[in-house]
Amino acid sequence: MKIVLSLGGSVLGLDADRIRRFANVIENVAKEHKVFVVVGGGRVAREYIGIARELGANDTLCDYIGIGITRLNAMLLISALKSAPKKIPEDFTQAYELSLNHNVVVMGGTFPGHTTDATSALLAEFVSADLLLNATSVDGVYSEDPKVNPNAKRLDRIKVCDLIEIVAKQEAKAGGSFVLDLLALKIIQRSKIKTIVFLGEPENISKVVKGDFEGIGTIIEPE
Repeated sequence: MKIVLSLGGSVLGLDADRIRRFANVIENVAKEHKVFVVVGGGRVAREYIGIARELGANDTLCDYIGIGITRLNAMLLISALKSAPKKIPEDFTQAYELSLNHNVVVMGGTFPGHTTDATSALLAEFVSADLLLNATSVDGVYSEDPKVNPNAKRLDRIKVCDLIEIVAKQEAKAGGSFVLDLLALKIIQRSKIKTIVFLGEPENISKVVKGDFEGIGTIIEPE
C-alpha cells in the first residue's frame, strides 16, 4: 500500500528515544509498504508563532514560521531513519519523485494556511494513497470536543459526511478544535481516501496499518 502518516509535532515530541521509536516502527512498516510522513510543528511552532505575533508578524508570515519548524521536526525524524532520503520535499511533486527510489519520505508543511492534516490529505490525494493515518493526542474521533464535554462519546467509525457536519459546527465556535480540520475532511471526501484517526503512540502505527484500531482509533469511511 501507499500510506500517508500525519504526525503532529506534539505527538512526535522533542525526545530522542521517542523519535527513535517512531522511526523504528516506520522502518518496519516500510518493508511492505510505501510510507509518506508529514510532520507538524507542535509546541515549538506555537511558541515561535506567539513571539512573532507579539513582534507584529501577520498570519501569513506566522504560517511560514510554522512551516519552518515543521521541516526542522521532519529533519529530526529523518535523522533516525535509515531508509529515508536526507532531504525535505518542499512540495508534493518532490515528495513523489523521492518516493520512486525510497520507501520512506518525510516532509513538513508546504503552503501558508494549510494545517498538517490538510497537507497530509492533499499529499495522500496527490500520490493516490491507499490509506491516510492521522496520529493524534486522543484515541479517535468523538461526538464532541472531549476537552469541552467530558461526556463526549468516542466513535469506532463515522462517515466523512457526518464528520464534516460535526466539525463545521465546531469550527463556527470561537476556539473550537477537532482532530481533523474542515479542509482536510473535504479533501478526504472528494478523494475517497480511507482514513484512520488514532492515538499517536509508535506501537499503534503497526496496529492500524493492519486494520486493528479497536480502542485506539476511529475509521473515517469515505462515501
